[in-house]
Amino acid sequence: MYKPYIVDSIVEPETGEIIQKFEPTKVRSVISSNTSEEVRLILEKVVAYGTGRNAFIEDYRVGGKTGTAQKVNNGAYMVGNYILSFIGFLPANDPKVIVYVAVDNPKGITQYGGTVSAPIVKAILTDAISALDIEKPSGGLEKEYQWYEKEYIKLPNVVGMTLDEAKKVLSDFTIEYTGSGKVVKSMSPSSGTSVMLGSKVRLMLGN
Repeated sequence: MYKPYIVDSIVEPETGEIIQKFEPTKVRSVISSNTSEEVRLILEKVVAYGTGRNAFIEDYRVGGKTGTAQKVNNGAYMVGNYILSFIGFLPANDPKVIVYVAVDNPKGITQYGGTVSAPIVKAILTDAISALDIEKPSGGLEKEYQWYEKEYIKLPNVVGMTLDEAKKVLSDFTIEYTGSGKVVKSMSPSSGTSVMLGSKVRLMLGN
C-alpha cells in the first residue's frame, strides 16, 4: 500500500524550480509475498480453466477475474442492466502490466464480464506485450479448450523431414511449400510457436 497523492510537485511559478517533489511512499505491505503468489496462481487458473478464458494469451501467463454487477435503481435491481468488468495482468508469475475494463450496460450481447470485458483486456495485454517487449515466461498453465473454441497447439519441428513426412506430421494444418528440393529446410511459423489448428504453415524445400 502506497500513500496517495494529488499533487506531483510544487513549482516556483517564475523560475520553474521544483520546491517540493512528492515521491512514492510505501505505507505497509497489505499481504505476504506467499499469499500474493497463491492468489496470482488462483487467478491464472481463472483464465486457463474458468470464466476468464477469453483473456487467455498463448505462450503467456495471464491472470484475471471477471465481474458481473447488476445495477440498482431506486433500491431495486434493474432488469438486463449490468456493469461488466474484467481485471487482467501478465505475466502471472511476475506481473508487468495490469488492465481493468468495465463496460456499462452493453447491448445485444450475453451479460457476463468474461464474454464482454475479457476479450478487450486480452487485446490491450497483447498490444502491451509488443510495446513493452515482454518475454515469454516459463511454466504456466495450458488452456482447457471447450468444444466451441478455436484450439491452439505448439508446432512440431519438421525441418529435415521429407515433404511427405512433414505433411503427415502437420496433417491438422494447411501446408504451403516452395522450393525444388525434397527436404524441408525451414518453416514459418517456426517450431514451438503456438498456432491455431487449421492455420497455414509455410515450408521451404531444398536438397
